[in-house]
Amino acid sequence: MKDLNGKVALVAGSTQGIGKAVALKLAQMGANIVLLARNEEKLKLVKEELDQEGTQTHDYLVVDFTNPSDLKNKVTDYISKGKLIDILINNTGGPKAGPIIDADISEFLSAFNQHLICNHILVQAVVPGMKQLGGGRIVNIISTSVKQPLPGLGVSNTIRGAVGNWSKTLANELGQFNITVNNVLPGATNTTRLQEIASNKSAKTGDSVDAIFEEMADESPMKRIAKPEEIAAAVAFLASSAASYINGINIPVDGGRTKSL
Repeated sequence: MKDLNGKVALVAGSTQGIGKAVALKLAQMGANIVLLARNEEKLKLVKEELDQEGTQTHDYLVVDFTNPSDLKNKVTDYISKGKLIDILINNTGGPKAGPIIDADISEFLSAFNQHLICNHILVQAVVPGMKQLGGGRIVNIISTSVKQPLPGLGVSNTIRGAVGNWSKTLANELGQFNITVNNVLPGATNTTRLQEIASNKSAKTGDSVDAIFEEMADESPMKRIAKPEEIAAAVAFLASSAASYINGINIPVDGGRTKSL
């Protein structure tokens, strides 16, 4: 299905994990992809993997989400050259794990900048063009901690909640312009990030990484960990014409792990 033919999608954090899976999926649906990440060699490799049927063209920007001013300058410059973005996918690697009581103030500030501030910079850059186009899609990849805080992820829980409220406010403001803003909340997903969390927990508890992965899988009624492609499928739906009247929602993609409604 080429539902996104002719659309341009800006995909953040797109050289690995969920971000890469999203870029690949949107390209399969016909979109022209602009990849965002800090490693140029990886960006080039992912760009080569993207579907390139017909008139599809892809691009990338080398940006570092630990440097919001650099992100703003590069994205603003790119868009000032007449590039209009139909779809924005906000996606950034999560903060370091650990109890919230042990977190340094700098960890909160860094995570706030990388997630909320960088998301906001991208939204401010693309929304004028979306208005010009008559609509658009903004999808934020956050975490199920928006609905239910996760043990051992104190800084992440805090910042994800802030991003969730920021997103809902945007949805209320931008809906009148046919711009939808929605959140996908991944559960445990087989990514480098999850492997890091499991390794850190293993070092503290002495349990094997495999045992920790089994424990994570058991938390879901489906008794397994998600594939990045399964998260990407939900993002692609929200970016498609089928989701034209879905706005301001949080969709957990966690196999049913989240206990709240």
